[in-house]
Amino acid sequence: MRDIHILDVSLRDGSHSMKHQYSEQQVREIARGLNEAGVEYFEVAHGDGLGGSSLQYGLSAVDELKLIEVAANECTDSKVAVLLIPGIGIKDDLKNAVNAGAKMARIATHVTEADIAAQHISYSRELGLKTAGFLMMAHMAPTSIIVEQAKLFESYGAEIVYVTDSAGFLLPNQVTERIQALKENIGCEIGFHAHNNMSLAMANSLAAIEAGATYIDGSLRALGAGSGNTQTEVLVAVLQRMGIQTGVDLYNIIDVANEIVAPILPRPQEISGSSLIMGYAGVYSSFLLHTEKASKQFGVDERDILVELGRRKTVGGQEDLIYEVAQSLKKIKAM
Repeated sequence: MRDIHILDVSLRDGSHSMKHQYSEQQVREIARGLNEAGVEYFEVAHGDGLGGSSLQYGLSAVDELKLIEVAANECTDSKVAVLLIPGIGIKDDLKNAVNAGAKMARIATHVTEADIAAQHISYSRELGLKTAGFLMMAHMAPTSIIVEQAKLFESYGAEIVYVTDSAGFLLPNQVTERIQALKENIGCEIGFHAHNNMSLAMANSLAAIEAGATYIDGSLRALGAGSGNTQTEVLVAVLQRMGIQTGVDLYNIIDVANEIVAPILPRPQEISGSSLIMGYAGVYSSFLLHTEKASKQFGVDERDILVELGRRKTVGGQEDLIYEVAQSLKKIKAM
């Protein structure tokens, strides 16, 4: 019995923090732990989804299809999910993911671009995958537009529509407004994906649940882009205190977080000055490591880069602008 479905993204969103260097052994151990703890779905892919391994987004240490296969082999009850961003991944990537053992696909677009996902959502359903539409950077559109885009996803066959706070920018009342509007206007289930750049991931996740969301994302030890996501093991504990059933064993999920994930964290998933500004300015969370690199390369303040990226309303896929902005700031600084 599950009142809320927790989907763990440590092996996908966490790939950003790991610089896409997950090993087969790491994936195997985390997948085994998630399965034993009773997590229904967990996502495995490059941080930018299927097909994301590239010079622009970062090269994976191990082919993602191999990692999906490794994870799926550990599943007796859990199911492997994958993320696909049209334009980064293609329909064949979905078929290959199914062959590797994936059971769910989340098709992700910018919050105003659901129409580019029609063929991918339809094909995902044809392949027998549990299929979700994933509206990224949900702070960048008014609620009325989010409803319109969600209706498109639903019309293409999405069984779940996610409001995705990719920058960790939204406040709880803004989450409530968006989820309530979807609850009133679409018939499929609703999900929410938070980032913790302003320390609001848990509060926003609870607001989403109270407004009607039934799928909530988390990551072990908050292992995800920027300051990470809602912390899976903490979410399980909080929901258990509230009497909300998740089907996840609290002690087991704490053990996976502490004994398997904590030792491999490249750095603490704390809210640093840069990740805080990222949430404040509304910048895509996966830009953090790229911004740190550009800051060192051009000798400019990371925060200045992020503020300018926020002013320009950059979105995922525009990582090249990080370096352009840093170079421009260097020229201004030299004047």
